[in-house]
Amino acid sequence: MSPRHIPATVHELARVGLLADLPGERLNALAKRMRREDVPAGEAPVLEGTEGDRFYVILSGLFVVSNVGALGPRRVLRPGEYFGEVALAMDLPRTASVRALTDATVASCDREAFDEFVRPLFADDASSEPGRS
Repeated sequence: MSPRHIPATVHELARVGLLADLPGERLNALAKRMRREDVPAGEAPVLEGTEGDRFYVILSGLFVVSNVGALGPRRVLRPGEYFGEVALAMDLPRTASVRALTDATVASCDREAFDEFVRPLFADDASSEPGRS
């Protein structure tokens, strides 16, 4: 993945359902801490069994989620969706691999930013879908 060294924008993050309810100043602070990265088709920013160190939101492109033992892909992720939260929230190795199906762009943050801005959203969102990666 190649970092563009350009932070994500508030507008981009506001399109992510999980983050849309953050107050403006919190969303702006998170955006400044999220790094934009291009992911070529076929590359996997998250590999099952590895340590989780970043949380990702999809800005463009498609990703497939899979894990060992599953027959075929578990799910396709689209812009506005996210991955990497399970390993960070539960302090576990990655529970799935996430590979780009197309050239894509993501924004990601480290564990510290995740803990400060994103983790609290899972306590408030009973409808979130844990278990993806």
